[in-house]
Amino acid sequence: MVLQSSLKSCLQLSCILRTPKAGFRSTTNRGLIIQSVSNDVYQNLAVEDWIHDHMNLENRQVLFLWRNSPAVVIGRHQNPWQECNLRLLRQNNIKLARRRSGGGTVYHDLGNINLTFFTNRKKYERMENLKLVVQALKALRPQLDVHVTDRYDILLDKQYKISGTAAKLGRAAAYHHCTLLCNADKFVLSSVLKSPYKGLKSNATPSVPASVKNLFEEDPSLTCEMLLDAIAEEYATRHQIDHHITLINPADETVLPGINNQTKELQTWEWVYGKTPKFSVSTCFNMVYKDSVLDVKVHMDVKHGRIEVCNIDLPDQWLPPALCSELVKSLTGSKFCPNETTALATTLLRACPQDDELHSRWNLLCENMIMLM
Repeated sequence: MVLQSSLKSCLQLSCILRTPKAGFRSTTNRGLIIQSVSNDVYQNLAVEDWIHDHMNLENRQVLFLWRNSPAVVIGRHQNPWQECNLRLLRQNNIKLARRRSGGGTVYHDLGNINLTFFTNRKKYERMENLKLVVQALKALRPQLDVHVTDRYDILLDKQYKISGTAAKLGRAAAYHHCTLLCNADKFVLSSVLKSPYKGLKSNATPSVPASVKNLFEEDPSLTCEMLLDAIAEEYATRHQIDHHITLINPADETVLPGINNQTKELQTWEWVYGKTPKFSVSTCFNMVYKDSVLDVKVHMDVKHGRIEVCNIDLPDQWLPPALCSELVKSLTGSKFCPNETTALATTLLRACPQDDELHSRWNLLCENMIMLM
């Protein structure tokens, strides 16, 4: 497999992608294999959307290969608080992204390969795509015990999930993307995909937990590059197209006009968190203050990522009622977000009387409220 990274290749790809739709129908190029030079999850997801929205797939199929630096990617209709440990993501600088396809939550790092199969809507067939991946794996290592399930997962040794699937079906175009666990950090994967949040009720699409295993655990002689090449080779043979992988820069506006705006949109709070289906949090927590343990009950309804209803039930006289009411009032309409709640709490604290004990109690309450987010 030849990796084309020259300027000539990029210009050729630019010409292909930017040709008017009539030109697509007249071309003899039935297929294309491209690979991202970026490891940024937002850029790579934006490329998927760009191809789906702008490229004429009436007579062409496209395979897009990409890898990401550490990131958690949730499905279009999922709740990030329900799906992952957001505090752990923030502490470890792991990005959170929401894709435009459905399906469950996945962890990406450079030990994970991502494959996106583009076709027109009529030719969409994810089972065939997954069989192609299995065939490529078996061609590379015949001893591998891999097969596709009815749930469109790929299992290793009949029990370990090494690939999950999601898709977007448009009016005319469609894409199916899947992962392939090669050498991902399984400790990080299991840690970040475990939600610590309590009392959360949501109608969002939940992920289905599964036992996972890396392909490299089965055969340490494999590399991600070998697997990418084998899959691209099988794809080219299956579709009788050129066996070249063309490298693409997802930030290049000359190749993908408007791509940077699409990338920015995928990074916004309104998209990542604000698109979460409506949910509620009903929980209680204990606050230890001096020699006392106090029970606090909290209920919040959250819509579009913002607190719509907020109730905080504190022991009588533990805080001045007016101060607690002001906190509830300030939280209502604000983002369900630790940074915004911290800023609100700090602003309200400045308006409090200069009373050390009152400030200590206020800080303790706000710290516990922030932990819910």
